[in-house]
Amino acid sequence: MRKIGLIGGMSFESSAVYYRMINEAVRERLGGLHSAEVMLHSVDFQTIVDLQKAGRWDDAAKRLSEVAQGLEAAGASCVLICTNTMHLIADEVQSSITVPLLNIIDQTAASMKAAGIKRPLLLATRYTMEHGFYTGRMATHGIDVMVPNAEDRTLVHDIIFNELCAGAVLDTSRQALMKVIEHAKHEGADAIILGCTEICLILDPHKLPLPGFDSTAIHAEAAVDFALAGVSQRDQQAA
Repeated sequence: MRKIGLIGGMSFESSAVYYRMINEAVRERLGGLHSAEVMLHSVDFQTIVDLQKAGRWDDAAKRLSEVAQGLEAAGASCVLICTNTMHLIADEVQSSITVPLLNIIDQTAASMKAAGIKRPLLLATRYTMEHGFYTGRMATHGIDVMVPNAEDRTLVHDIIFNELCAGAVLDTSRQALMKVIEHAKHEGADAIILGCTEICLILDPHKLPLPGFDSTAIHAEAAVDFALAGVSQRDQQAA
């Protein structure tokens, strides 16, 4: 089994979800008390948030690159940035290491392409919805991503940072997000991307009025696929 390197803490609420999902998937595939070989470096999120707010993306890239290099040096065979927003600097992080960085945007795009999705609504932080790196990379996969209007982008961003990242899951906020989704459905959206790794804490992708794609779950599954690539299918089935 290959070792998985996780850059977490952004926020730790979703990093805990990654850890659980990855280990549950390995146990399901291999049986018994099997679990994943995981190395997690959890950063101080406040320091990253401060860099985001200041637009100091170069410094953020340097910080996460240092973390990625440490994970590689410790034996990680792949690296995951456990947040959508920081994929804004994913290429810089990838260039700093020799092992593959499993890109959450590419993995989510692959899942949607397999399902025939063409025009999904993106629910994410303001950075992810507005900076263009996400929609641009999705476009290379032939997917035309919709984003909410300005007022709703502020709503979604505030729910993520002020509530979900602080461990608060409120029914009123869930209802507000559902209204955003309903509006997008009427505007022609054919799916919903839970494009922030905390949104799965408040929205169940299987209980939406459109097909839901949980980027956290998709990313975690990709990590398990990579980790078990060296384990034969026969061994997985036997386990």
